[in-house]
Amino acid sequence: MSEFLKVVTVPEALQSIALSLPERDSETIDLPSALGRELADAVYSPEPIPAFTRSTVDGYAVKAADTFGCSESLPAFLNYQGEIQMGQKPDLEIMPGQCCWIPTGGMLPSGTDAAVMVEYTERLGDDTVLVYRPVAPGDHIMQMGEDAAQGSLLLGKDHCLRSQDLGLLASAGVEQVNVKKKYLVGIISTGNEIVALGSYPQPGQVRDVNSISLAAAVQSSNAIAKTYPIIPDNQDMLYEAVATACSENDWVLISGGSSIGTKDMTLKVLMSFPQAQLLFHGIAVKPGKPTLAVKNGTKLVVGLPGHPVSALTMFGVVCKPFLDAKPASQLTAIAGVNIASQAGQDDYVAVYLEEKNGQMVAQPLLGKSGLMTILSKADGYIHIGYQQQGVYCGETVVVTRFD
Repeated sequence: MSEFLKVVTVPEALQSIALSLPERDSETIDLPSALGRELADAVYSPEPIPAFTRSTVDGYAVKAADTFGCSESLPAFLNYQGEIQMGQKPDLEIMPGQCCWIPTGGMLPSGTDAAVMVEYTERLGDDTVLVYRPVAPGDHIMQMGEDAAQGSLLLGKDHCLRSQDLGLLASAGVEQVNVKKKYLVGIISTGNEIVALGSYPQPGQVRDVNSISLAAAVQSSNAIAKTYPIIPDNQDMLYEAVATACSENDWVLISGGSSIGTKDMTLKVLMSFPQAQLLFHGIAVKPGKPTLAVKNGTKLVVGLPGHPVSALTMFGVVCKPFLDAKPASQLTAIAGVNIASQAGQDDYVAVYLEEKNGQMVAQPLLGKSGLMTILSKADGYIHIGYQQQGVYCGETVVVTRFD
């Protein structure tokens, strides 16, 4: 057997997965529960925003023409007619030469087309207001529908809803949205050496780390995780476990057994399914080269390395971008030391961040792929590209933050 069927680049792996994503149904949910969800349909404004013309300042509602030519030395004299109450439709009609007090957000009364900021006015007695600065029609007001006209597009299909988006929809009176259902992701850990968290490992055994860490990573990616019992190095048992997981989920993640050792049987088992289609076996990356993906009918199965650091890193590279519509949080920093890399593979180097002399510095956490303390201490990772041979100390790097 060759080392790998065909080692692909990261962009090639991502393209293969993008073309093989499971279809998702939609569901209608209440707006307060929609944060982070993807819209299944575009949303159009059911009403104009705002629904009435209103002031954007505290001051006086006026007919703009009554202020033309006024100045500090020659103010306009306007007759005060009363006050606009917040949350109420004005019962005043302002005639030429008149004005009324209006708070920020108050509805403009009939006969007015602008607002004068209170800073440029002076009240004389009970019935006169002096205006020291002219305004043009439309100044300091928001017209009905100026933010969004009735029937206009508010948010497009596939948009990932953020807090500000929920505010926009609420302002339009949208109470429910149709969103894509979250992906269901089954997680299977494999290997004779793996024991459940509640068990005490014997010599040569290790606790099941990947079920816990991958489930947490799935949940932080706005998907639903379901873990399955540990499967020993047994082809029949793995086949049954994969069949069950595929019937109950959209994605299945299998940690361990993705390489080419005598006990690495993940690929063989996956390809024994009648509708199996190999997407790739092996990615030119470090860590995580043995990562594989198979489309099993309409379901997607990703084989991740058994080492926890490699498994989590590759989950972040090839799975998270498709599970979570929210873009990864990134920041720029400078490399704290020289970091070597081998051309011909993408390197993902865990780093922690520290501030030195007003600059954010990314310090690498270098070590073997089985060291969980690396990821525990890391704030994120830097990506050293396929053609690069490392980064120099002081060079600007992009750090992708861990959730």
